[in-house]
Amino acid sequence: MSKRKKGLAVLGSTGSIGRNVLDVARSNPDKFRVVSLAAGRNIALLKKQIEEFAPEFVSVEEKDAVASIKRRGLKVGFGVAGACDAATFDGVDKVISAIVGAAGFLPTYAAIMAGKDVALANKETLVIGGSLIMREVKKRGARLIPIDSEHSAVFQSLEGHRKEDVKRIILTASGGPFLKTPLRELRGVTPGEALNHPTWSMGKRITIDSATLMNKGFEVIEAGWLFGLAREKINVVIHPQSIVHSMVEYIDGSIISQMGSSDMKIPISYALGFPERIPSGAKEFRFNGKRLEFFEPDAKRFPCLALAYRAMAEGESAPCAMNAADEVCVEKFIQGVIKFTDISRVIARVLDMRSPHCLKSVEDVMDVDARAREAAHGVIKKMEKGA
Repeated sequence: MSKRKKGLAVLGSTGSIGRNVLDVARSNPDKFRVVSLAAGRNIALLKKQIEEFAPEFVSVEEKDAVASIKRRGLKVGFGVAGACDAATFDGVDKVISAIVGAAGFLPTYAAIMAGKDVALANKETLVIGGSLIMREVKKRGARLIPIDSEHSAVFQSLEGHRKEDVKRIILTASGGPFLKTPLRELRGVTPGEALNHPTWSMGKRITIDSATLMNKGFEVIEAGWLFGLAREKINVVIHPQSIVHSMVEYIDGSIISQMGSSDMKIPISYALGFPERIPSGAKEFRFNGKRLEFFEPDAKRFPCLALAYRAMAEGESAPCAMNAADEVCVEKFIQGVIKFTDISRVIARVLDMRSPHCLKSVEDVMDVDARAREAAHGVIKKMEKGA
C-alpha cells in the first residue's frame, strides 16, 4: 500500500529557497504534492509554477495581480491574509516558510497555530518573535525543522545525542566577499560587490546580510530558540570554503559536523523528508583538492555580529528592533542612500534608542517592528544631513 503524499505549502515560492523546494518536490513526485503557493511580485514565474504543480490555492503580494492568475478551480488570495491562508489551507501537512524578512512572521505563526509542521527558512520569525513561536510550537504540537544550512547541520549533528552532553554549537560563516578587503576600503564597497557572494546563490537581502555577518548574528539568535541554548554556548567561526555547514562540540571534546556541497537542496530535502532522507538532486561532492580553513571573526570587520549578540543578551524587543533596522538599512544600501559601513552604525543607534518592551503578543511584535523601522529611517535622514 503506497504512502499518502505530503501536502506542501510553499511560502515564497518564486524566491531562491522556494524554487529549490519545488525542485526537490519535482524530483520526488511520489512523496509530495504542492497544495498551496504564496509568492511576491514575480507573476510570470508564479504562472509557470501554477501550470506545473496545479496547486489548489495561490496567494500573491498585490491585489492587482489576482486577476492575472485566476483560473477555474484555483482559489486565490493576496497580501498577508492570503499568505496566512496558504499556510493553513486544508490538505497542507508541511509549510515551507521562505518569505524573506519580517513579512514571513505572521504566515509562519498562522501555520503553527493551525498545528502544521513547518520547515523554517525564514530566520526572522524566531529573531523577532522567538518566545511567541516556541510557546505555540510546544502548545500546538507542531514540528519545527530548520532549512538554513547551518541549523540543519546542527540539527543533524544533535540527532541521537543527549542535549545535556552538548558543550557548544559552532556555526560556520563563509565571511562573504569582503573577508580580506582592507578595513579602510569597506566604506566604499558597492551594492554590486556586496551582492557577489563567493559560495552561495541567494536573494539580495540575505546576501548583503552575509557580507556584514548580520545574517550569522540572526542565526545565533535563531539557534538559541531552536536548540534551547544560551548565547555563551553558540559560537561562530569563519570557514571560507562553506563545506562544513556547522558543528556540535560535546563535553568529552568530540566535535560532530555535517558537510556537503553549497547547495540548498540538501538541507531542504532533509527538512521535507524528515525523519527520512530523500534524494535532493544535488551533485555528488568531490574531495579532490578541497581544503578546510577556520578563523575567528574579526570584530572590527563584522560589527553586526557583535550587535546580534548584544540584542540577544538584552532580549525582549531588542532582536525584533535590530531586524527591522537591518531591513531598512539593507534596502537603503542597495539603493545607494547609505554606505556599507553605515549599516552597523544605524542599527546600533536604533538599539540605543529602543525602549524596553516585552513581547506578549503578535501585536507587540508588529508594533516594535514598525517603531524600529521609523527610527531607522529617522537616523538615516539625519546622516544624510550630516548630523
